[in-house]
This record gives sequence, C-alpha cells and structure tokens, in this order.
Amino acid sequence: MPAPALGNNFIFFYATGFLPFHAYQQISLVVARAIQFSKPLLFYPAVTWVDAILARFFLNALTNITVTCIIFICIYTFEGIPVLIEVQPILLGFALMFFLGLGIGVLNCALLGLYPTWDLVWSIVTRPLFLASGIFFIYEDMPTQVKDVLWYNPLLHIVGMVRSGFFPSYQPEYTSIPYVLGIALATAALGLLILSRHHRDILQNA
Repeated sequence: MPAPALGNNFIFFYATGFLPFHAYQQISLVVARAIQFSKPLLFYPAVTWVDAILARFFLNALTNITVTCIIFICIYTFEGIPVLIEVQPILLGFALMFFLGLGIGVLNCALLGLYPTWDLVWSIVTRPLFLASGIFFIYEDMPTQVKDVLWYNPLLHIVGMVRSGFFPSYQPEYTSIPYVLGIALATAALGLLILSRHHRDILQNA
C-alpha cells in the first residue's frame, strides 16, 4: 500500500492505527486473565481480586505507553517525518482506549471465570476487528452502507482521535467521546457487578 489515506508514509499511517488498537487488545486481554494469573496471590487475605485487576491494568498500560513512544520516536527519526502533532487528541484517544480496554477486560474476566469456553468464543467473534478498526483506512473513505455499520465499533472512534493528533489537518467528525465512554463504563459496571457476586466461584474455577 504505497499511498496511505493520510500523509505519504504508510509505516507512519499504519502505526497511528495499529498501536492504539494493539494497546487495547493487550489491556483487555491481561485484565480478562488477571484472576487466573494472580490466583496464588489471591489466597492471601490482604490481596483482593480488585488488586489483581488494577495491578495488571496499570502495569500493561505503562508498558504500552513506553513502547508506543519508543516506536514513534524511531519512526520520526529514521523516516524523516516532520514532527507536527497535537497532543490533546492523542492523549484523549489513548485515555479512552485504556478505559475501554479496562471495561471490556473486566467483563471478560467475569465471563471467562464463569464460562471457560468464553475465551475461545470472544477471540473468534472479535477477530474481524483488526480489519474493521480503521488501521488500514479512514472512515471517510468507506461507502455509506459500510459507514453505518462501522460507526458502532468504538475502536474506530479511538483510532480516528489518535490519528487526528498525528495528522493535524485530519478532522474526524464521526468520533463520539460519550459513545466510547458509555461502552467502557457499561461493560466495567456489568463486569464488576458479576465479579462482586461470583468472585469466590470464579477463584475456585480458575
């Protein structure tokens, strides 16, 4: 793909879409498996399932921030791309990505603990997200019928926000902060409700 939808460097365009998407995947995955990963520690009364989830979340959030910064510094350095960015939409996009990853991860943590096969089901259902989250394209280039479906993908909103920071001339009018935040809060609340009621059963099955 020698001609990206924005700019003239495909590696840079791809990184602005892939890195927030990959960070979301990592966050949601490690949070979903937090109880399984930290099961030996949860037998200590001082350590709760909330501690396990938050520890995994913050550790991987900081790791992804560090990796993302290093990759972009390397791209700017070796590709010779002028540094013209707006920090606010980038920070906003990554903040929403972290909230969404935490919310989806908490809900999956509860469902995975109650239904072990949910891990396989979720991985199959969400596999098309790699192609549907705007990593290789921008929302505005899609046909109207496709836009009507893709709009409901919260990751597409996040990628659009992040890209608008790296490409200041790009103004994605389709992005909705309340929509992404609503999904993140709804999934987190539902997951916390299930975990608060069934965390003992989940710990025994882990």
